[in-house]
Amino acid sequence: MTPKQIDAILLRNMFLLGAKNLEANKQAVDALNVFPVPDGDTGTNMHLTLQAVVRALDKPNLDTCAAVAQVVASGSLMGARGNSGVILSQLFRGFSRSLERKTVLQGTDFALALMAGVETAYKAVGRPVEGTILTVARDAARAAQAKARTEQDIAKVMQAVIEQAEKTLVRTPEMLPVLKKAGVVDAGGQGLVYIYRGFLQALLGQELEAPVAIEAPKLTLVPEQAHFAPTEIEFQYCTEFLILHPRVEDHMLRPGLEAYGDSLLVVGDEGVIKVHIHTNHPGTVMELALEHGELSGIKIENMKEQHAHTAWAEEGLKVARPGSDKSIGVVAVAAGDGLREVFLSLGADVVVSGGQTMNPSTEDLAAAVNSLACERAVILPNNKNVILAASQVKEVTNKEVAVVASRTVPQGLAAMLSYEADATELERVARAMHRRMSGVKTGLVTYAVKSYNGDVGEIAEGDILGLSDKGIDTVGTDVNEVALALLANMVTDDDGVISLFAGAETDEAYAKSLVESIKAKFPNCELEFFTGGQPVYYYILSVE
Repeated sequence: MTPKQIDAILLRNMFLLGAKNLEANKQAVDALNVFPVPDGDTGTNMHLTLQAVVRALDKPNLDTCAAVAQVVASGSLMGARGNSGVILSQLFRGFSRSLERKTVLQGTDFALALMAGVETAYKAVGRPVEGTILTVARDAARAAQAKARTEQDIAKVMQAVIEQAEKTLVRTPEMLPVLKKAGVVDAGGQGLVYIYRGFLQALLGQELEAPVAIEAPKLTLVPEQAHFAPTEIEFQYCTEFLILHPRVEDHMLRPGLEAYGDSLLVVGDEGVIKVHIHTNHPGTVMELALEHGELSGIKIENMKEQHAHTAWAEEGLKVARPGSDKSIGVVAVAAGDGLREVFLSLGADVVVSGGQTMNPSTEDLAAAVNSLACERAVILPNNKNVILAASQVKEVTNKEVAVVASRTVPQGLAAMLSYEADATELERVARAMHRRMSGVKTGLVTYAVKSYNGDVGEIAEGDILGLSDKGIDTVGTDVNEVALALLANMVTDDDGVISLFAGAETDEAYAKSLVESIKAKFPNCELEFFTGGQPVYYYILSVE
């Protein structure tokens, strides 16, 4: 017999089975790639976001639907990766806010919560685009509301949700020409359908096999001037815990905890607060927290022990905390040792390892911001799929944050050229960096992950692709030839500087042969060559 109400146990199982069903199908979602470039990570990002939810749900005292929903909202917010993960977290956030003080849910409550999630997600996206996960979620929520008016059986309400979601999903190519051209439906919408199917499995009483809570990949924070030597770590213990049923709001905790360490992260919704801090007195910190609620999920790690055997442990370097000598710090996202060094040399304080196909989460970026000694920070996402996650950081830190929405590494590097290390006005600095990056052109050389029929003709899997700011520009079979052809279409008489960043898979001698070809073909341009070490792209090109 299917339920006419949802209790806390059932709601928890719905999210667990939703996560499990998406995990089983994430590769299918990744495969719904609009373009043939290595960018098919929508399923992976949604999966990693939901794995943060799975980990968050592994705790006691979730005895009301409101408590379960709050944990889902906070877990997904902190674990959100990529645009799809952030939008998913906002769907859950609005869902949670609609369920305040709800012990159980009727069908009408559930439908109302789905629509509240849609409204929150639409507000979170600066320019909502129809034909995406947003449209699928909105139409599905409307179907839930219509069905719940006459049907008490929540499984039947959920079936109506899925039926409408699938109908809308099929129509997404008609709403977005880019989907129609690629012959695919929207990947985020498809991922949401898989999650909703998991919800239905739980409502139908299918046996719940315990899903494995996969630990999220740890993305590296690289501070300025190499690494911290263990003997010079100011605060020894990385301390994390949850405060269950807190008697204060998260922002009220921060002032009292700040005096006991650094890298402080305090984020929560009603029902739970997550605390992360590097401190020399974890016991004192937890005693203070105990005054405000029950502690759970305690984890204390000795950072000196963790790094005692690394190569730099013998160097005896004394490294200042990032951003200690300025009012405004910079957090940049980049993958590859060479790119990291370039960003640091231009004044960035922390580089979060990530980018194409490996998007950092909101929590990763917030941890980087909180590692700064200064109270203001600029974030350079350097990838279009990281911008939304970066925009959520200001909600989970007490520092002042501005996101300069760089969509590529060259844009981020150009923005750094306008960064003033001695400046004190965050908005003025951010505006100047944004203006500076608008004048740079980006070129990327990569490979096709599938066959595709585009404006440049037929593309076969394995072909070499040259991408400009406008899309696929050049196709060929030789990496250097494609790079030269791409540059020929990018460089104008007004341009004077070409920057070339060789990737991890590019042979040094081969790259240097391209350098000579560029010098010969563009004698009026100054050429800067770097070993970027980035994955995915054989070359990153910058022209200005």
